Amino acid sequence: MSEQPEKSGSPGTWKRTLPQSIWALGFVSMFMDVSSELVHSLLPVYMRNVLGASMLTIGMLEGIAEATASVTKVFSGAISDYVGKRKFLAVLGYGLSALTKPLFPLADAMGWIFAARFTDRIGKGIRDAPRDALIADLVGDDMRGRAYGLRQALDSVGAFAGPLLALGFMAFFAGNIKSVLWIAVIPAFISVLLLVVGVSEPPHKASDSGKRLAFSDAGRLPYNYWLIVTLGSVLTLARFSDAFLVLRAQQIGLASGLVPMIMIVMNITYSVFSYPAGRAADKLQPKALLIPGTAVLIASDILLAIASKPFVAFCGAALWGIHMALTQGLLSKLVADSAPADLRGSAFGIYNLASGGTLLLSSVIAGALWNVSGAPATFVAGAVFASIATAGLLIYKPVSR
Repeated sequence: MSEQPEKSGSPGTWKRTLPQSIWALGFVSMFMDVSSELVHSLLPVYMRNVLGASMLTIGMLEGIAEATASVTKVFSGAISDYVGKRKFLAVLGYGLSALTKPLFPLADAMGWIFAARFTDRIGKGIRDAPRDALIADLVGDDMRGRAYGLRQALDSVGAFAGPLLALGFMAFFAGNIKSVLWIAVIPAFISVLLLVVGVSEPPHKASDSGKRLAFSDAGRLPYNYWLIVTLGSVLTLARFSDAFLVLRAQQIGLASGLVPMIMIVMNITYSVFSYPAGRAADKLQPKALLIPGTAVLIASDILLAIASKPFVAFCGAALWGIHMALTQGLLSKLVADSAPADLRGSAFGIYNLASGGTLLLSSVIAGALWNVSGAPATFVAGAVFASIATAGLLIYKPVSR
């Protein structure tokens, strides 16, 4: 049965304006991110210190993994448009990611880590575009900012809860990383169960499913959509894998057992600002959030470049999270608003493909710069790309649809 959002009332009734399935999708993201970030907060240190991987290898692994997810999103998004169903693909993707979680503590070589990370990102690629399109299907365009903001806020709660749990269990298990990685299996499977029982997909018109899609359908995506794809790619080039935040904190003196704190700080600010930014996105012009968002990223990169003590790195990570809150939910809303309803899955897939390809490039560049010139050069390069994005936003004028 289709869920219809209630009409907005007083500021205190905002919880009732979003359908149950939006909340459920938010908690699905939260539990999976608890699992993924618990792993991710420890994995760079494990690869570097235990398995002896170089910074270039870590950068390539992160970039290839994320690019794989992005390529997969194109196909899963298009398939969800073709069949007119999105929940099944979301369950398949979340389920595959859950099944990979036991591989991380079992791994004793980089090949196993690569296989686990690669498969996990395929799962992410299968689920993300259909899930993001499903959110747009469940709410009207006047509520999409807050819907994406809510999902991102809950996702970010999981993203700081994961490292926080990693920190606690690292102390409990006396620094045994493999034992801590086993804990990540539990929330991953909770996420899949919640998705199966808690999310209802709205019915699609018979005419919307089984349609033959062709590459020429991309021509129906408007000019504004392609500008959003370009902007998202430039921002991704400026914002490489957050594995480099973890390694930067360790490099300037943060103890290995406390390294997850850097992700906790980043994701706390991401979570706190995501929903307010989403509500603002429903009322303000995009530039009003995007320009401050890129400016905050520049400040974050500068702090991380000059940091010599962990406190400065924590400040840089906090600004990084604010940047994510101001830009990521808004970009999802802009993709959903600019794409025809029957091409939303494909639109998210193409957008994520472009961003993922750029993430591969930016992570490889970041790793190479770190190896050749040191960590500050990596973050200075990020600030330069963020400055380019800011300059583009200052001169950009959207075309009326």
